[in-house]
Amino acid sequence: MAPVSIYEVDRAENEAVAPYSTGKPKRKFHLRWWRFLVLIIAGAYILIPLYAGIKFSLQNDTGGFTDLAYKNLPSAPGFTAALTLSLKLAIATMVVSTLLMVPTSIYVHLHMPRFRRAMDVVTVLPIVIPPIVLIIGVTGVYPLWAKSSPYLLSFMYVILAMPFVYRSLDAGLSAIDLKTLTEASRSLGGNWFKTMWNVILPNIRPALLSATVLTLALVFGEYTMASLDLWTTIPVWIVQAQETNDGHIQVAASMMGLVGTWILLLLVVSLDRSQSRRSRRRAS
Repeated sequence: MAPVSIYEVDRAENEAVAPYSTGKPKRKFHLRWWRFLVLIIAGAYILIPLYAGIKFSLQNDTGGFTDLAYKNLPSAPGFTAALTLSLKLAIATMVVSTLLMVPTSIYVHLHMPRFRRAMDVVTVLPIVIPPIVLIIGVTGVYPLWAKSSPYLLSFMYVILAMPFVYRSLDAGLSAIDLKTLTEASRSLGGNWFKTMWNVILPNIRPALLSATVLTLALVFGEYTMASLDLWTTIPVWIVQAQETNDGHIQVAASMMGLVGTWILLLLVVSLDRSQSRRSRRRAS
């Protein structure tokens, strides 16, 4: 009997397994020109105004470049107070939104799944109703002691942020098997607080972080309600600063807010990815 080489044995095994193979051929990724065109247009739409604003904030009266506007920004009249107020409102808005929307979203997903369509409609209303209508209605109904507190704006911001917060949480809850996780935790003796804190929240952490960043961006960009309620937040200060300060300082404040929000979003995304990698390594 003639000797059989190892290559002939491998070929015979492949031919024997081939008829029973259910794998599908890999699809080749075809690059299309219109995808690049859409990306280029979208990038130009976002980056060109940002580049123009940063360039203007770094220019002086002679056309040269200087960072004097950013150095003078902390000492500008009213900037520190406006920044402090915006930070307080952002923290209060994020806390109230989280305490209201997280249990509500979890309860709707667990016990009232048919009510999710109604929730989608209800949470869209703050986008449909103009903010000027909301703030005028609130200032006309609320008592004087409530209107004298700046934290009334935080409750208005909770309403404005509700569409973004709810949809972010809804997407995170839809991506996990919420019912199975809840029943497993309850069967092991965990109460609702432990189930929510130790089981549900770690699984929807990316959605919760996204909702937090969106809320922060909304608070630092809202102008109408704060202006009509006569509170000087960062957007109101930027508009008022054009009468008392240099235009370069005004644009520098706008660019710092915009770029700072982007940096915060990148940090949140990178932190979530690093934590996911660590959990995968521990599981493996």
